[in-house]
Amino acid sequence: MRIYTSITDFQSRCRPVATVGVFDGVHRGHWEIIQRLSASARKKKCESVVVTFDPHPRLVIGNTTEVKLLQSLDEKLERFEEAGVDVVLIIPFTASFANIDPADFIKNILVDVVGVSRIITGHDHFFGHGRQGDFALLEEMGKKYDFDVEQVEAVSHCGRDVSSSEIRRALAEGNVSLANCMLRYNYSLFGKVVRGNQIGKLIGFPTANLQLFNKNKLIPAQGVYASLVKWNGNIYKGMSNIGTRPTIDANCLTIEVNIFDFDEEIYTESLVLYFLERIRDEKRFGGLEQLKEQLSLDQREVRKILDKMDNMG
Repeated sequence: MRIYTSITDFQSRCRPVATVGVFDGVHRGHWEIIQRLSASARKKKCESVVVTFDPHPRLVIGNTTEVKLLQSLDEKLERFEEAGVDVVLIIPFTASFANIDPADFIKNILVDVVGVSRIITGHDHFFGHGRQGDFALLEEMGKKYDFDVEQVEAVSHCGRDVSSSEIRRALAEGNVSLANCMLRYNYSLFGKVVRGNQIGKLIGFPTANLQLFNKNKLIPAQGVYASLVKWNGNIYKGMSNIGTRPTIDANCLTIEVNIFDFDEEIYTESLVLYFLERIRDEKRFGGLEQLKEQLSLDQREVRKILDKMDNMG
């Protein structure tokens, strides 16, 4: 997969098939668009091109304190490559770019730079200044500049119309099972292991405390989760907790994971934490002994969940 971060550097070997969007999460709906993109490109014996933006437009033109993302750019690119995309053009999104007229975007970038022969778009895709560009405009401009347009309908899965907004809502409610179902992979957080207060180690449940690399990444609801951990190329089972640790009056949000059957020194190292299922709310206990008893119960439940998932393949 070739990646371009500037429109002036972009090159294609033919008139490609393209799609345009932010694609936060690269969820099942996005996946359907990209599969159509790849199939159409193969039929035309040409390349598939994804045109996307960085940073996320809402980080530039919205209230940045409210923007919570499902993916970093690197995670998004990994999903594009997994889907078999040939070329990705990443357009730097700025305040001035946000004011581009939709027709100018089509002519100056999709036609003059990318040279599209076909554009595949989602059912709810809007673009350009004020989100005024839509499928009707693409069809109109296609007749003028000789490219076809295809619109992909909404994808329903897990009883929902799949969208980034629905996935954010599920994660905010702690329903990671639903979020994962709509994503088609397990939601994760990526960060560096930092030193905590050592309470977990004191009561026999040592945890790795995670400091996120991406401050805009959406953190699931507070609670205890069945999780997987990727460290040093290996996958481990564990139980994670998101919360303020009320039993010890910590009063600040932490993300920590107790990795099962693990005894490595990993401070300052990076790991990926995957969320599979939420088992309970975070709550205050009468003391460390009660907390230890509950963690023993939690660990037993989490092991059952993870073993069951192993058996399901």
